[in-house]
Amino acid sequence: MNNATLLKLHRWTSLVFALPLIVVLLTGLILSFEPIVQDRALDPALVNADRVTSLIQRFDPDGRARGLSISAVGQRLQLQGTPAPAIDLVTGEAATTSDVVGSVILWSRRTHEHLFDQEWLLIASTIAMVAIMIIGTLMGLPRLRNSLAGWHKGMAWFTIPLLLLSPITALLMLSGITFQGAPPPAGKPLQLIEAVRAVAQSHDLTKLTSLRNRGGRVMARIYEDGELRAYTVTTDGVAVLPRNWPRLLHEGNWFTLLSGSLNVITSVVLIGLLGTGLVMWGRRKLRPRTRRPVVESGTAVGPAA
Repeated sequence: MNNATLLKLHRWTSLVFALPLIVVLLTGLILSFEPIVQDRALDPALVNADRVTSLIQRFDPDGRARGLSISAVGQRLQLQGTPAPAIDLVTGEAATTSDVVGSVILWSRRTHEHLFDQEWLLIASTIAMVAIMIIGTLMGLPRLRNSLAGWHKGMAWFTIPLLLLSPITALLMLSGITFQGAPPPAGKPLQLIEAVRAVAQSHDLTKLTSLRNRGGRVMARIYEDGELRAYTVTTDGVAVLPRNWPRLLHEGNWFTLLSGSLNVITSVVLIGLLGTGLVMWGRRKLRPRTRRPVVESGTAVGPAA
C-alpha cells in the first residue's frame, strides 16, 4: 500500500471520527489534572474516624448510604445511595455553594467514559484513534520542517509511545482486561460506618477518595505514595487488591504528579494533532484551484518554463 493510499485512510478516518474524538480528548485533558489536584492531604481534624462517622449518622440516620466519596479539592463529603446533600467538611453542614471543580471533573468523567450513552461510538472512536496512529507510523519517517505539516508529523513521531498507550489502555478497560491476579478471599462485607472505622485503623483517612460497595465487596481507594491503591474492606480486615494496570496507566494514578503531567502532555499533543490535521485539510479544501495553462498549436499560454 503506497503513501497516497495511507494518507487518504489517515485523513478520512480522522475526519469521520473528528467530533467524538474532540469530545473524548477535551474531557480526557480535564481528567488528566484530577490525580494532581486530588492527591492533597486534608486537615486531619476535618477527616478522622469520629468526625466522618458522626457526619454519616447525622445525614443518613436510616443507614441507607452504600458508600461515600471525598473531594480534597472541594473539601466535600458525598454520601452515595441516599438523597443526603453534599457535606462541607470545614463546617460540617450541608454545602451551600457549588463545587465547580468537582462538578466539571464529574461531568468530564461521565462523558469521557460513556460519550453521552453512546458507548458503541466511544469504542469505535477509540479503535479509530489507534488505527490513525498506526497508519501515520506506516507512512514512514517525517521530514521535519518549520511548517504546520512539519509540526504535525514531529509531534506525532516524538510522542508515539505515549499516544498509543492512551487508547490501547482504554480499549483494555472497555474489554474488562485488568491483568490482575486473584483477589484476596472475600470476608463478610461491613456496613459503611464500620468500614470507615476499619480503614481508619490502618490507613490515613485524609487520603481516602472513596468507599463503596462493588459487587457485594466494600472497596476503598486511597492515595499512598502518589499511587491510588484499591483495598477490600471486610470483617477480616483491610486487604490490598491487585493493581489494575490498564486503569492506573490510563488515569495517571500510578504516581500522581508525574503520571498526571504525562497525561496532560498526551492530551495536549493529541488535541494538537487532531486540530492541525483538520486545519491542513481545511486549507487544502478552501485553497483556490489553479487552472492549467491552455496549449494552442504547441505553445503554452502562461509563464515560461
